[in-house]
Amino acid sequence: MEGTVGLVFLSLLCLASEINGQEAILHISNGDTEREFCIVHNHSWTPLAQSLDSATEYQLVNMTSSLLCDSSESLPFSVEGKALVVMRGNCDFSQKALIAQRLGATTLLIASNETLITPSANESEYAKVNISLALMRYRDFLEAWKVLGTQMQVKLYAPPYTKIDPSIAVILLISIGTVVLGGYWSGACESERLNSGATGGGRGGGESKADSGELSLYSPLKVVIFVALMCGMLVLMYFFYKVLVYVIIAIFCLASASALYSCFDAVMDKIGCGTLSFSVRNWNFSVRSLLLAAVCISIAVVWGVYRNEDRWIWILQDLLGIAFCLNFMKTISLSNFKICVILLSLLLVYDVFFVFITPFFTKNGVSIMVQVALGPDASGEKTQGNMVAIPAEPQPPSEKLPVVMRVPRLLAWAQNLCMMQFSILGYGDIIVPGLLVAYCSRFDVWIKSKRKVYFVSCCIAYFLGMILTFIVMLLSGMGQPALLYLVPFTVITSAVVAGCRGEMKQFWAGTTYQVLDSSREPLLPERRTDRSVDGERC
Repeated sequence: MEGTVGLVFLSLLCLASEINGQEAILHISNGDTEREFCIVHNHSWTPLAQSLDSATEYQLVNMTSSLLCDSSESLPFSVEGKALVVMRGNCDFSQKALIAQRLGATTLLIASNETLITPSANESEYAKVNISLALMRYRDFLEAWKVLGTQMQVKLYAPPYTKIDPSIAVILLISIGTVVLGGYWSGACESERLNSGATGGGRGGGESKADSGELSLYSPLKVVIFVALMCGMLVLMYFFYKVLVYVIIAIFCLASASALYSCFDAVMDKIGCGTLSFSVRNWNFSVRSLLLAAVCISIAVVWGVYRNEDRWIWILQDLLGIAFCLNFMKTISLSNFKICVILLSLLLVYDVFFVFITPFFTKNGVSIMVQVALGPDASGEKTQGNMVAIPAEPQPPSEKLPVVMRVPRLLAWAQNLCMMQFSILGYGDIIVPGLLVAYCSRFDVWIKSKRKVYFVSCCIAYFLGMILTFIVMLLSGMGQPALLYLVPFTVITSAVVAGCRGEMKQFWAGTTYQVLDSSREPLLPERRTDRSVDGERC
């Protein structure tokens, strides 16, 4: 019963969030072959059917040799009950529609070599037009004419889309899964490090695999410097985007390939996959390592070459992004809760400032964060109120920073046909709270918590923070700085758990290891437990 009520509520919520967009679909067929193209109409002026089955089919008459602006124009053939396609220009959309209507046409398509915009007219003209009217790309018509020939049948329909798109659930799943796996991996490495130290393997015998490459933030001054460098880098990206974007892309290819290798290597170790080694001139090589390196480098190179192919490259970008976030959470460790609070609080201020405050200082009123994330020359569909503008010709690729997870909007069929629409989430919205989740996971290892209380509670807090972020985004109709919700949820939840368990001093002070050098020698004799050092700081 409860499941049925929930399903009905979700269905009503989806129906209530349906939007009638100005983008629509032109379905063309010749009996054997079918094609669909993007068109733009005015829903409030000439509404279309909402599905292909409910749309009426008309024969298409090619009149692209005419502008259809002469009211006295007569045709040597009948267009009664047919759809016309004419060229754009020389007169208003309403004048073309009224002439087509007088000739007996039921639908008017206006082929355009210019940007497709929402058709409009004077208020007095709206009531006079009773036929369907839409704009299409002229190059699309030429393609249809070439492929389908002269005997073309057309249907026009505009499927409504909903704000609550399944892509949001995919983004949520990616973010939650990455944070949970990254936190678990960090805790597993800490457990391996402690076990290695307890058996003597961590001293004098070289660095353990879990210890390799790890960096720790343990000084508040270093945290402040780190955030200041981020601010400086963002401002530099804003002013020198066209140059620095290629530097960031190159760095991302290298870093993500290395991160993907680390992830695959850890999975191979987990499932017990052996390694076959061979030597060449006193150099030892692992077959497994070579194969993994080849695969990871190939994936990064393919992404780098085809990074502007929106239709499918998002899969590789998300894969590399997940690996990058996982490896970052495993590699960068925060030594105590104090450092976590300082870092997350500063990054929260950083996020809010560059999203909400900077629009007051920029020339175009767009925040520095959005401008850098989307790119200053980002082409594509632009919206203003109920009006849309879609390029009629292919635009040169606009380079974008690889700093977001992207998933196509799965239910925006007409919009994706005109220009791919994505739901996005920045890597920072995963990594920043993920560092706190990773610290909670390591702290569970230090206090030998079998139920992983801190790790589980912080993951739940992150999930609830993401849910609130999406709710506010859907209600406000605009993107949100996710850290505004994620930081309070995760920090407050972790503090409450530590306070309720009476472990706040130890949780605040953090690890019993002092980061003096790469060996991370313990400050205490091995016989003493973590609980005996309440209040000690690293």
